[in-house]
Amino acid sequence: MKSTLPPASAQAFAGKIAEWLTFDNMHHQWLLLAACFWVIFMFMVASKFITLTFKDPDAYSTKQEFLFLTAEPDSGKLRGEKQFPEELKPTGKMLSDSQPLQPLVYMERLELIRNVCRDEALRNLSHTAVSKFVLDRIFVCDKHKILFCQTPKVGNTQWKKVLIVLNGAFPSIEDIPENVVHDHEKNGLPRLSSFSDAEIQKRLKTYFKFFIVRDPFERLISAFKDKFVHNPRFEPWYRHEIAPGIIRKYRRNRTETRGIQFEDFVRYLGDPNHRWLDLQFGDHIIHWVTYAELCAPCEIAYSVIGHHETLEDDAPYILKEAGIDHLVSYPTIPPGITVYNKTKVEHYFLGISKRDIRRLYARFEGDFKLFGYQKPDFLLN
Repeated sequence: MKSTLPPASAQAFAGKIAEWLTFDNMHHQWLLLAACFWVIFMFMVASKFITLTFKDPDAYSTKQEFLFLTAEPDSGKLRGEKQFPEELKPTGKMLSDSQPLQPLVYMERLELIRNVCRDEALRNLSHTAVSKFVLDRIFVCDKHKILFCQTPKVGNTQWKKVLIVLNGAFPSIEDIPENVVHDHEKNGLPRLSSFSDAEIQKRLKTYFKFFIVRDPFERLISAFKDKFVHNPRFEPWYRHEIAPGIIRKYRRNRTETRGIQFEDFVRYLGDPNHRWLDLQFGDHIIHWVTYAELCAPCEIAYSVIGHHETLEDDAPYILKEAGIDHLVSYPTIPPGITVYNKTKVEHYFLGISKRDIRRLYARFEGDFKLFGYQKPDFLLN
């Protein structure tokens, strides 16, 4: 005899089954959603691990830079033939497939220089002949194939010490007497100008080349303080010969009897006709002429441009790129000494007319543009 459920019981039983199926379906959906979240979480962890693994292991600060492998651009496409002769094409440490390995920031600095050098509106401020004046600024380390262009008031004394040790004149930086560093008869640093034309071209073409820059106006303040105020190396000609010449021509208040003031210095540097005084002052002007006049960055293709403001990172990088980081270290940098000091700049320019400051900027605009320094609108407007 066949047993049957009453209609009410059958409906209840069917409801239970439907409820169980619904619960089971929702359970599977939650499991599937949890599994998706787990996969996404594991992917994020894996991505973070990969990013950290491929960062530069030799970075010099907490602001680690990524390394980019980029083919050396065709110099003919990046630089005009007249501005960058074939014999002065850039050189650097190359990999076996002729690809240089450089952090992006240093490549961007060189690219900025190339772009500004192509700007015809700035040509008079960015280009200069590779004259004896320029070649006198470039020091040579033949042993390690390095050229260093001197830009005074940008920590050059320390770089000279590095090269003196590399040239073998002294065993360590600590052993170099201070009075020897700038004595070119004793420091063992030959200038590029001391070589024949053929030897000069060979070194410009094949050696590692670098120089250091800092904010142009802050550099002028440093030059003024060092040569006309403190004068720590006892160079009396700055106060007794150069300062009176500047005062005679540029001081507005003839009854003023104080020594040279920063305002006199600014007026001299911003004068479009400053060159007749420069000729009288001779090579002493190296402490305040433009970087373009000192190192000819549009005519000589440098391997690295360092910035004083980021010297803690740039100094180790330069030593590494030059292949000498295992031989010598850059001297310890006192904390805060390389930081741009806007307050100091404002203090020195306080009371100087906008006209004189604008004329000064007009002369040094090329340096601001070539090396990516911000226009000092807080002084000009």
